[in-house]
Amino acid sequence: MKTNILKERAARAVFGTAALVSVAAVALICIFLFANGIPAMARIGLPDFLLGSTWKPTSDLYGIFPMLVGSVYVTAGALVVGVPAGVLTAVYLSQFASGRLSTLLKGGIDLLAGIPSVVYGFFGLMVLVPFIRTEMAGRGLSLLAASVLLGIMILPTVVTVSKNALDAVPESYYQGAVAVGASHERAVFTVVVPAAASGILASVVLGVGRAMGETMAVVMVAGNQPQVPGSVFDGVRTLTANIVLEMGYAADLHRGALIATGVVLFVLVMLVCALFHTLKTERSAQ
Repeated sequence: MKTNILKERAARAVFGTAALVSVAAVALICIFLFANGIPAMARIGLPDFLLGSTWKPTSDLYGIFPMLVGSVYVTAGALVVGVPAGVLTAVYLSQFASGRLSTLLKGGIDLLAGIPSVVYGFFGLMVLVPFIRTEMAGRGLSLLAASVLLGIMILPTVVTVSKNALDAVPESYYQGAVAVGASHERAVFTVVVPAAASGILASVVLGVGRAMGETMAVVMVAGNQPQVPGSVFDGVRTLTANIVLEMGYAADLHRGALIATGVVLFVLVMLVCALFHTLKTERSAQ
C-alpha cells in the first residue's frame, strides 16, 4: 500500500515538474521578448514602428508595416490554398476512402509533416518560382510562391487534426441522417462535418500558427523586399524573414527593433488564436 502511494506521489512530482518546466519556458521567452523589445519600441516610437513604411537601419528608420502586411498576406494566401484542400482531404480519408487506402494516404501526409522546411524551400525555388516566372508574371520570387508553398506545408496539420475531429463524431449522427433519407454525401456534409466544426477550426488555428512562424522556406521564395506588395507577383518580406535575415549582424537599436518585431509577431499570433477561440466559444454556445 505504501509503495503504491509513493509511486503515485513520485508520478505527480514528475508530471508537475514537467508542467512547470513548460510554463517556465514560455514565461522566460515572454520576459526576454518584452524586456528587450518594449524599450526599442519606446525609442523608435510605437506609431513609427508599427505604421512606418521604411525599414532602413542605416538611417535609423525601423518601420515594420510592409513586413506586417506581408506576413498577413502570406498567411492568408496559405490558408486559401491549404485549408480547403486539407479539410476536403480529411473528409475523404475519414468518410469515403477504404481502410487500406486511407492508411496509405495518411502515411504519405504524415511524411509531408516530416520534411524539413529547407527542402520545401528548395522545391519552391526550383519548381514554383520558375513556373510562376515563365507561365505567369514577375520574377517568380513572390507573394504567390510563398503562399502556395506555405499552403502545402500546412496541409499535414490541417488534414490530421480535421480527420481526428471527423473520426470523433458519433456514428449515430451519420446513421440518423441516413435513416431519414439522406444520401451518404449529404449526410457527411450536412451532419458529420458541421458536428466536427470545432476540431476543424482548431486545425485552421494551428495552420495559422505554422504559416506565420515559418521562416526558411519563405525566405527562399518570397523575394524579401521590405515593401507592401501591389500584386501576388511582387516580392514580399515577412516579420520572421526580417528577423532571420538581419539578426546575425544587428546591434544596439537595430537588434532591439528586430526583437520588437518578434514581440509584434507574438502578439499577432495571440490575437488570432483569441479570435478563433471566441468564434469557437460562440459556436459551442449556439
